[in-house]
Amino acid sequence: MSPELRTELLAGLADGSIVPYLGPGVLADVRNVATGAPIPADSDSLIIAMNDGKPMAPKLMYEFPRAAMNVELKRGRTTVTRFLNRTYGETQWTRAAVHDWLKAISPRYVIDINRDTQLQDSYAGISHNLIVGIARIGGTDFRYKIYRYDGAAYARAEAVDPALPVLFKPMGTPRPEPTYIASDADYVDFITELMGGFSIPPAVKELRKGKRYLLLGMRLNRDTERMVMADMIFGAAAPAGWVFIATPTDKERRFCRKVGLTIIEADIFEFIGAAVPA
Repeated sequence: MSPELRTELLAGLADGSIVPYLGPGVLADVRNVATGAPIPADSDSLIIAMNDGKPMAPKLMYEFPRAAMNVELKRGRTTVTRFLNRTYGETQWTRAAVHDWLKAISPRYVIDINRDTQLQDSYAGISHNLIVGIARIGGTDFRYKIYRYDGAAYARAEAVDPALPVLFKPMGTPRPEPTYIASDADYVDFITELMGGFSIPPAVKELRKGKRYLLLGMRLNRDTERMVMADMIFGAAAPAGWVFIATPTDKERRFCRKVGLTIIEADIFEFIGAAVPA
């Protein structure tokens, strides 16, 4: 990566013209405080953690939503929710270097497809909007909840306050109340409404117009994550932005060309000046 591109990316993140889009790889250096075990964040590690440390059948190992659907059908949706609560709401984890780096920048708009709370922790002293994706809930046409953080606590809100930073966690979070997009059925419902425009608040649809995106910790070889990302960045500038993939596949190259993302063949930890996790 050239010094000029690095300067452009940092300036865009600081002035809000570039939106960080966080994937599982930003948590690669996070460890369990008690045991030292890595946080389960990507698809394979989540499946193994959900299955008591053992891999599931090959057809279920393909993608976490498929494995979560299998668990939901056999043991109920609450089983998946309890697992995610235990993992992200009840276990103590070390801080991610990417989140410490991002905290110093404090972007006005961040998309985080992880289900942990580290992004929220980074804004703990700042009033902000929190948007959380929801699925398979009756009584509403929309597939999101909006919360307002006043510097001390979250409260439900009817609309996004455009004067405050926006944290968008489409796949959920345990805080302030546990809500997750996890199983195939969740994703089908959420993505269907996302494509129809009902999974993003109107103020964010305006906010995102003409933005460019910097994808951090994302691989683009799984269809579900690609579908979510493509709709989340709808209305982006042309070209749409950049993605860090140190060793991209041909499939990823083709997809990035299609959606207007430039691949940076480098590691995000080198970009932020942190040690690369072992």
